[in-house]
Amino acid sequence: MKIKSAAKINLALDVTGRLENGYHSIESVFQTVSIYDEITVELAESGIAVSCEVPESFAQSDPIPCDERNIAYKAARKFFDDNNLDIGCRIHIKKGIPSQAGMGGGSSDAAAVLYCLSRMTGKEIICPEKLGADVPFFLTGGTAYVSGIGEKITPVPDYSGRIFVIAKGRQGVSTAEAYRKIDSLVHHVHPQVNKLVEAIENSSENAYKYFGNLFEDAIQLDEVNTIKSVMLECNARSAVMTGSGSAVFGLFSDYNLSEICTEKLIRKGFYAEICQSVNKSFIEI
Repeated sequence: MKIKSAAKINLALDVTGRLENGYHSIESVFQTVSIYDEITVELAESGIAVSCEVPESFAQSDPIPCDERNIAYKAARKFFDDNNLDIGCRIHIKKGIPSQAGMGGGSSDAAAVLYCLSRMTGKEIICPEKLGADVPFFLTGGTAYVSGIGEKITPVPDYSGRIFVIAKGRQGVSTAEAYRKIDSLVHHVHPQVNKLVEAIENSSENAYKYFGNLFEDAIQLDEVNTIKSVMLECNARSAVMTGSGSAVFGLFSDYNLSEICTEKLIRKGFYAEICQSVNKSFIEI
């Protein structure tokens, strides 16, 4: 089985507390976008093997393990164990989603593997949040209000069809490092996540006014600031870092402006791509 599995952006992301178990509670609006990894899953008699096809531009700054450390491998292992299946599989990942970008590429891959294995075996997916907080979201995709540690998912009215430019430099941010920096913040302004949800429900054209990300204050990457400046100079309605970094998304009302912005960013040496918000995670190929 072969599918395309979408990336996500956080239209807004706030960290609301730290829990006793070390996890952090969040409030966010997640949105799937049309930048995809391609996942191929083939059942086998035994064993799990993962192979990866990574563009050179990604591989230089973001090494991706293609062994038992890969979350796609862990997803397959968990699925077989949960369902008492004495079989294996071969997984091939063709990367289109940059890693260490805050776009959920690994979680999207894990969800894709679970989805394929469930379809191929007829068995159910059990406790996907144990693989990672973002994995349950990718099993549905679209637009959602996400809270708790990421496991509480509430659908929000469809925000698909919007034009975005996604860009990223060579600097990556590990999630653990990003949360350490969040914990050290003293004075900060929290994004208004609830107001964003209300705007999407009642006045979606004005929703961009409530885009925001607390991690921007914590991480303070020069590349993020440069990308945002270029996007805003090209008349992006809003430009915000996604997730724990380090990719930035810009919302555009005009496709020609998004093309001009993308070309400028590429000339400056950044990865940049035009995409749209989409209402589901998976496309079967």
